[in-house]
Amino acid sequence: MSAPLEILLVIALVGYLLIRRLLGEPAQAKRMLVLPAVLTVIGLSSAKDVLHDPVQLGFLVVTTLIGVGLGALRGLSVRVYVRDGIVNMRYTAISIVLWVVNIAAKLGGNFVLGMVDPHADSGNTLMLTLGAGLLVEGLVVMAKAMRTDGQVIWQQGKDGAPHRTSQLLNDLQSRIGRR
Repeated sequence: MSAPLEILLVIALVGYLLIRRLLGEPAQAKRMLVLPAVLTVIGLSSAKDVLHDPVQLGFLVVTTLIGVGLGALRGLSVRVYVRDGIVNMRYTAISIVLWVVNIAAKLGGNFVLGMVDPHADSGNTLMLTLGAGLLVEGLVVMAKAMRTDGQVIWQQGKDGAPHRTSQLLNDLQSRIGRR
């Protein structure tokens, strides 16, 4: 995937996420865990050239760790609540600030990498850092959701269809809820 196309895709994805999560939505395990895992795998496959350059690899590790840390903080900042028996989530102002910091850190890291190594291609690591941060955010939100009395769903039903649940999620929630 070309770097400009990847950047446009990431901007569209982040914008979509921000709007949906600012408005509030059911905490769907599939959406919070599978999509970020896919983005991370795509990012790993597109970052294979970075693995042969110690400078680029170092920047990738640092920016990914920053993204993961900010993803964990975003997860902690998300408001989790029960509505109609279903666990819902909503971004807060702090969540948005953490997104801005995350994007600034990635752009700043790419700028510094360009100064250190003018031949470095930092654009091919965006999916990895985004996916890893979103995955950790999703894990933190799911951990918070498991501690509520509401139903944690796997996937939201469409057009009036019932929500899909997961026996694994139900079992985890009952074990975590007993503590």
